[in-house]
Parts: sequence; structure tokens; C-alpha cells
Amino acid sequence: MGKVIGIAGKEKPGSDMVVYASAKASIEKGIGDDYRGIKKDDRQVSIMSLESWDEVCAELNRKLHWTKREVNVLVEGVDLVDSVGDILKIGEFYIEITAELKPGNKMDTVSAGLKNALTPNWRGGVTGKVLSDGMIHEGDTVTLMERA
Repeated sequence: MGKVIGIAGKEKPGSDMVVYASAKASIEKGIGDDYRGIKKDDRQVSIMSLESWDEVCAELNRKLHWTKREVNVLVEGVDLVDSVGDILKIGEFYIEITAELKPGNKMDTVSAGLKNALTPNWRGGVTGKVLSDGMIHEGDTVTLMERA
């Protein structure tokens, strides 16, 4: 069992990530006010583990803020490797994991070598879609429920 360490979103393309202490999670809009969460495909929400981010920063020998990865939810104590099809229960709502979140070339504009550091072992995180509405708060319990 894990917990939510951070929550963030982008209000519009090109804007900085905004960090929230809590946010609404909805089937129609994803997490908070993130423009990328509008329900149009299975890549509504992005999630990364703190452990993976710490590995990336150690490999780069730099401490970068996790929002530089531009994910919506940072979790601790949850292994996201090979989790496509699994369900994350966060507080009282659910997210279906739909794909590995592969890093793009933009990551190297954030910090040299970041794309390569994010690539192995699903370090870049996962994408998902919200299955039920609810609220997400820092410190919420996170449970990975494996697919049947």
C-alpha cells in the first residue's frame, strides 16, 4: 500500500505545472484543472512513483522537482512496472492504468539526459483514465489492484 505524495496539473499548453494540496478527480476532466485530462482517450491522467523519480535524480546527479516530469500524481510505495490493466484505488476513486508513460524529447530540454534516465524500468510513469469521480489529497492511501 502506498500514498499520494504530490498532485499537479497544467491549465493550458505551455504553462507551468500547478501543485495542489487536493483536487477533484473526474471521469470528464481527469485531475484538477489539467487541460490534458479532458476525456478523449485513455491517456487522461499521468502517475509516477517517488522511488523512480529519486532513481532518475540520482542517475543525473541532480535534484529536480518532480513536476518537471509533468505528471499529475506522484505516489510512494507503489510499483507501477508492467501495470497496464491494473486499477489504482486512490482514496475513494479509481484509475485504470492504460499504458507506460514514455518520455519525449522535451525532457532533455528540461535537463540534459533526463529522457534516457526516465526510459528504463517504467521510470517515466504510467497513464490512466479515471473510472469514478472523487477527491484526491496529499497523503491519500494508494492501493494497486491487479487485473484479474
